[in-house]
Amino acid sequence: MSSLGLARSILADEAAALQHLASGLDDRFERAVELIVACANQGGTVLVTGLGKSGLIGAKISATMASLGIPSHVVHPSEAAHGDLGRFRSTDTVIAISFSGETDEVVGLAGILRQDGLPIISVTGGAFDRAPSSLDRLATVALRLGVTHEAGKEHDARLGEDHFVAPTCSTTATLALGDALALCAARVRNFTSKDFARRHPGGALGGLLRPVTDVMRAVAGKNLPLIADSKPVSDALREASAIARRSGALLLVDASGRLSGLITDGDLRRLVLRDRDALDRPARDVMTKNPRTLLDAALVRDAVTMIREHRQDEIPIVDSDGRPVGLLDVQDLIAMRLIKD
Repeated sequence: MSSLGLARSILADEAAALQHLASGLDDRFERAVELIVACANQGGTVLVTGLGKSGLIGAKISATMASLGIPSHVVHPSEAAHGDLGRFRSTDTVIAISFSGETDEVVGLAGILRQDGLPIISVTGGAFDRAPSSLDRLATVALRLGVTHEAGKEHDARLGEDHFVAPTCSTTATLALGDALALCAARVRNFTSKDFARRHPGGALGGLLRPVTDVMRAVAGKNLPLIADSKPVSDALREASAIARRSGALLLVDASGRLSGLITDGDLRRLVLRDRDALDRPARDVMTKNPRTLLDAALVRDAVTMIREHRQDEIPIVDSDGRPVGLLDVQDLIAMRLIKD
């Protein structure tokens, strides 16, 4: 089999493992979510433990929970017996991961924690209907992956044996199950995108969840004049040019102070080329009326969507009464690397 063919086979096997896992979920999953929610609500910590690759997958599950407002840490099962048992409190819940369900270090730790009365969620492999493993028997809720084989197994006819395969379907299924537990628990706890943004301020994802008012550099009344739409275009341009760093568009307002239109630098260039006398006409006669806007409560991701869908380089930001509070320029988002130039 070629490398391309093998890769497709591996991905197909892992996708099938996830579908099988999804079809096998039952009320034990809901009980596990309840334990996680109860733990977080009473100020406890979800402690995740596993050895080897199970530990690495557990670290990602723990990180996902923490980013969703569920306090979580990773505990190495071997180090727990050498002082880290002090990390566990009566309010905590444990997720113990072992594909075989017989990993000595994980089973030993679960046995100690079971005596202390801590809730334990076990994640083990094998068929859904197989006999309980040692870890399953110690768990408050025992979750099964339903994985019976790993992807990538290939028989070598020349050698008369199978090629060795590393954990693939099992680790993928464990990671996906952890994502499902974390997201479902966060949903039950009414965790919102605003909550996520407070816990994840860095990176592109954090940037997309920031309010647009945090990133706009042109602020009404500060460095962005709001110009009456009754003024001649030339006066409007002169008033805007009085600002040291002029934005790429003029915001026009009506007599009540509400946004009535917008004139971009591109509009001005086209206007001069088409009709030089137009500079003496009222701005309301040449402006783009009722431009697309965003409310000041919108998020940066909303601005990115508008720019991508409508190719709009300047977005007026208005309050609930339609009064301008600022102007978001596409360059502001390019500087944050949220969109490409």
